[in-house]
Amino acid sequence: MQKRLKSRFLFSDRWLDRHSIVRNMEAFQDLIVIVLCLGLFAVMLIQLWGILISLTQPLDYKHVTAKILFVLILVELFRLLMVYLQEHSISVGVAVEVTIVSLLREIVVHGALEISSLQTAAICGLLFVLGGLLVVCAKTPHMDCMSANTKFCPIVYRADRERQNELEFQYSRQCDQNQPLG
Repeated sequence: MQKRLKSRFLFSDRWLDRHSIVRNMEAFQDLIVIVLCLGLFAVMLIQLWGILISLTQPLDYKHVTAKILFVLILVELFRLLMVYLQEHSISVGVAVEVTIVSLLREIVVHGALEISSLQTAAICGLLFVLGGLLVVCAKTPHMDCMSANTKFCPIVYRADRERQNELEFQYSRQCDQNQPLG
């Protein structure tokens, strides 16, 4: 009796091919992220228009500063979405930067003197932890970068390039040895 060969994937020979499903879902996620980017861009333009309008009226520095910091937060969120579109992963460093800017915005908007001492201690502790996380993210190479082995990851790409140069050198040495001395 002959055994039936098992396919490598459960749905590889059927109409439910998981590779095409994953590819289509990734394309749909990219579309969602692009719509979010366009929405963020529109909100940034509206906020900038609001800043320009508020500059023509008597200045409320707290209000204008809050709007400017909000635009900076939107710019960081836009950058986070751009990194996601390029790498298909969330950059922890950029997310930490967004959180730090958001915390500092709240401090500026509410004023450091109006915040209770317990809230001030909590914010300081959170900023300390986020700063440490930012340092760790800056010192640690990105895992997706290392696994992708692209030219944007200097650590792996350099080692791969050196290995390829060594293989080419060995191949050319073998070709030289096989040539007749003539």
